[in-house]
Amino acid sequence: MSLTLHHHTAHTVAPALAGNAPSRLKPVPLMPLIDMATGCLKHLWRVAVVLILLTLSGCLVTFTGTIPAHDIAPSALLGTWASKNAWGEPLELEISRVGEGRYRAVSYRKGDRKNRDEYSMTVAEHHGRWYLSTELPDKYGGHFIMGGFELIENDQLVVYSLDPQRFKQWVEQKALSGQKLETDKGEVLLIDSPLEQVFGYLDDPANSDVFLDAAHYQRVPK
Repeated sequence: MSLTLHHHTAHTVAPALAGNAPSRLKPVPLMPLIDMATGCLKHLWRVAVVLILLTLSGCLVTFTGTIPAHDIAPSALLGTWASKNAWGEPLELEISRVGEGRYRAVSYRKGDRKNRDEYSMTVAEHHGRWYLSTELPDKYGGHFIMGGFELIENDQLVVYSLDPQRFKQWVEQKALSGQKLETDKGEVLLIDSPLEQVFGYLDDPANSDVFLDAAHYQRVPK
């Protein structure tokens, strides 16, 4: 069984617990790879849990800083996961640990591992929520993107992206520092505030609507 990518907003936040059998208290709004169309980003889902992009309207949120390679992800995150893209094509995602606090995500169409995408990522746990971060290619403006994930019952992995409109509001309100940039693939909002300051907003339950439900994966049995 594989689960299809979703495109709706999640409105509640709850902890994603480490370990092989994480608990699900509430949906945890906390990276599939997409191509960007002209202008603002349009979600043409392809592969990977690692590139955290918006699922609704708006533009990509990027960060000058990345999550340090300190935290160790829940062991249940490792392994092979299955999903489908927007056209119903089956996808597979392999996540493995490659060093102290560092992980690799390999994504490809099922049966076509030769044409795969690979990304390195780091993770962090803040107030019971798990986040991940990876570097973007130059054509997307470089820098880093960040999102979150939750391991839930029935061997499922949920990935969450960040709402660019909320970050735009925080920049306009001078709560965070950032600027708009034009890239080969469209407009991005670059946040240059320290990550600890960013986490201060993401960890606040009052900001639960900043998390967008981006993708669902089902574990592939060994």
